Amino acid sequence: MDIVQMGVDLLSKQLGSQTDANSLSNALSGLLGDGQGNIDLAGLAGKMASSGELGNILNSWLGDGANSAITAESLTNLLGDSKISEFASQVGTDSQSAASGLADVLPQLMDKSSSGGSLLDSVGGLDGLLGAASSFLK
Repeated sequence: MDIVQMGVDLLSKQLGSQTDANSLSNALSGLLGDGQGNIDLAGLAGKMASSGELGNILNSWLGDGANSAITAESLTNLLGDSKISEFASQVGTDSQSAASGLADVLPQLMDKSSSGGSLLDSVGGLDGLLGAASSFLK
């Protein structure tokens, strides 16, 4: 299963929304996308790594242990109010519910996509992830 479909499935359950899968997929790709219909978890990881407090949370998502929680507020700060509002509008819910649903789903998506190192491999390993993170600081 691809990461977009996994995100759609998890968010459908989390949000309990009546939004069709296509709309949810488009909204998720718009929020976290790479411009080509894929979810850019490496970019999200880079943003998180560049934020001191979220870097530790990210490490738990990429590791083999339990996933640390991220708050809806932290996620909104990371992605931006306007992006969360736009996502919420597209899936037919309010911004707080959308941020809470995403906060519950993103650790699972990141964890599953990093299983076996595939996420880290896609950005050139840990050094590549740190390089991506440093680009957000410039």
